[in-house]
Amino acid sequence: MKYAALFFLFIASFAQAQQKVAVVLSGGAAKGLAHIGVLKALEENEIPIDYIIGTSMGGIVGGCYAGGMSPAQIEDIVLSKEFLDWVNGRFENGRSYYYFKKENDASFLKLNLSLDSTFSFQLNTSIANDLSLNFALAEKLAQPSAIAKDNFDSLFVPLRVMASDIFTQTEIVLRKGVLSDALRTTQTAPFFYNPIRIDGKYLFDGGVYNNFPVDVAQRDFNPTVIIGSNVSSKVYNSYPYGEDEKLISRSLLYMLLDKSNPNDVPPNGVYIQSDLQNFSAFDFTKVKAIIDSGYFQTLRQIPEIKSKISARRTCEEVATSRNRFNSKTPALIVGDIRFEGYDKSQKKYLNRFFKNGKRPLYYNEVKTGYYKLVSEPFFNNVYPSFNFDSTRNNFNFNLTKRMQNNFQVDFGGVIATRNVSSIFLGLNYYSFSRVLTHLSANFFAGNFYKSFLFKSRFDLPYFGQFYIEPEVIINSWSFLQADDIIQQKFNPTVLDRVDRRYGLNIGFPFRNQFKVVATGAFIDNSDSFIDRDVLVSSDTLDVLRVRGSRLGISVSSNSLNRKQYASQGKAFNLSANWFSVEENLAPGNTSVLTAPVTTQRTWLQAKLSLEQYFKAGAYSSGYLVEGVLSNQPTFTNYFGSIIYAPSFNPLQDSRTLLLTNFRAFNYIAGGWRNVFSLRKSLDLRLDGYAFKPLAAINEGPNQKAILNEEITKVYFAATAGLVMHTSLGPVSLNVNYYDDKKRQIGILLHVGFLLFNKGAMD
Repeated sequence: MKYAALFFLFIASFAQAQQKVAVVLSGGAAKGLAHIGVLKALEENEIPIDYIIGTSMGGIVGGCYAGGMSPAQIEDIVLSKEFLDWVNGRFENGRSYYYFKKENDASFLKLNLSLDSTFSFQLNTSIANDLSLNFALAEKLAQPSAIAKDNFDSLFVPLRVMASDIFTQTEIVLRKGVLSDALRTTQTAPFFYNPIRIDGKYLFDGGVYNNFPVDVAQRDFNPTVIIGSNVSSKVYNSYPYGEDEKLISRSLLYMLLDKSNPNDVPPNGVYIQSDLQNFSAFDFTKVKAIIDSGYFQTLRQIPEIKSKISARRTCEEVATSRNRFNSKTPALIVGDIRFEGYDKSQKKYLNRFFKNGKRPLYYNEVKTGYYKLVSEPFFNNVYPSFNFDSTRNNFNFNLTKRMQNNFQVDFGGVIATRNVSSIFLGLNYYSFSRVLTHLSANFFAGNFYKSFLFKSRFDLPYFGQFYIEPEVIINSWSFLQADDIIQQKFNPTVLDRVDRRYGLNIGFPFRNQFKVVATGAFIDNSDSFIDRDVLVSSDTLDVLRVRGSRLGISVSSNSLNRKQYASQGKAFNLSANWFSVEENLAPGNTSVLTAPVTTQRTWLQAKLSLEQYFKAGAYSSGYLVEGVLSNQPTFTNYFGSIIYAPSFNPLQDSRTLLLTNFRAFNYIAGGWRNVFSLRKSLDLRLDGYAFKPLAAINEGPNQKAILNEEITKVYFAATAGLVMHTSLGPVSLNVNYYDDKKRQIGILLHVGFLLFNKGAMD
């Protein structure tokens, strides 16, 4: 009897040892993060995990686990601010390379095209920026992939990852290769992310053909028990009236999420369906709650799980095994960088971002070079990966060229309740060989403002790095057309301006966040105005022609989170300029002068501008400080002096108004901005500003300009408004106050970006 008992105990122990458990994780975008909670609960309750099979987000969570990360480590990653940056297409804080940052314009829609030598266009249909996500996956999974020698059976837990070949309409099971490539591929929803090549094929999200790959677990691993965690369910139980227009752009992704069948799990297995009815596939800001849903649902099913799985693996055993696997991790040192799809001269240019060919490189040097490179929109097509070279015991960093977007069309503009509405069109073309050439042109068209800008930027990989940029800017402003269509009580400003700037800029990077630009330009401006407040039909206008040259240098930085109505980040600009111009005034009948006057004017000007925000929860506050010092002389008459004086423009419509009290040759100014986030995209803004001219420009006898150095005079401006941030730019309703006798209170509603090109004197 004793021997029989020992025999049955041996048989039971052997059966337990032979029991193998496969965990299948479905796709589901943000809802797939519930799988982290499932894995966490299984480990805590000593349920063994022998195999992992995953699709889409399930593939990413499963791949991280198979790569030696604990559920707690995966949870820490997805709860971090960096994770939100990755999924939202933002660069990690401090990684953006300001040298490549475009100047703000009024665009809100970008159309990326590929233009080939036959002038055929091809549209890039992806809508998400994957640059940060790609590097994060490559970084986090390079070492586990190296340990396993790119064999998914040799990971901490054997792994299968699902992908789809949409051309042959078949599922693809990924069993080997670079781990980060597999995880990036399995969440490539068509039209959302650009695909990457695996073994020469463009592959897409595994959920297209197999969102819940229980059959793959059975076929590849033949486990004793399958635990299937499914987060895919009906997106909506009834038609989402009132929301359908907002949701239609995501319709393809929704189609990929509802392909899981609970009956796929065999009767001896366990089916886990987390309660995620209150979450959408895009709720990446609710990660903790989603993880908890998976965790608590699994805890509720632990009795069932333990009844079907007799084997146990203690937390200590799992930790020991995981540590043993991770102890084999090689240092992430890069011995070579390989540029795939680029010719010799292009590789020479690209090497400038990576210590100009210096090898080996430490991980942070590679990361810095990568983010510098992809800060230029032309290189948004590169795909990064790390491959381990066992012969040298270090890594190769591969940058692979994907479909090139070398032509971009921008659309934008603004609609406003004042007559300052305009439409915007931008065109950008890139050419890349020994240097990177970027040709750009933009156009504004409206009653108040018209503009044409053309630039040709040549980025040269010499002397570190610098660019040469010829430019032409022509602006036309009709302040008479900027009248308020709601309130008619103000006298319109009679001023038509045309300013032209033909220049050359030379720019250098200064660290990551700053840029130094030297500028030389020829100026040709023409201004038509009257010398009194009221225009009559018989009046002829003064015509002021200002022609000459300017030389300058500036240091700037900008990390603000929005082009207009920012609430985070900071901006800095310090400039010094020398002007030498000829003033030619042809007086009209409102002038006291009767003959033209020509005078040579020369002056130096220095300007400093600082803007910064401090965010605390739903409240963000910030300051704007600005100052100008110069020895600029007055012009022939008062109005000419005013329009050529530097101006303080703190509010959204300041540049559309000629506010005489906020112009001076020398001034200090500043203010405080308060932003209250009422909803995700709706802000309440309350701003107040003070302007102190060090020498106010007043009108003296005979229409002359005189400088008043009264130290007590300060002028104020303020605004209160609601701003909704939309895909068409801001929708803003503001009440504005200016300490100006001609325009004190104004109400402005605008949709879109109220932005302009730089003027000739800016």
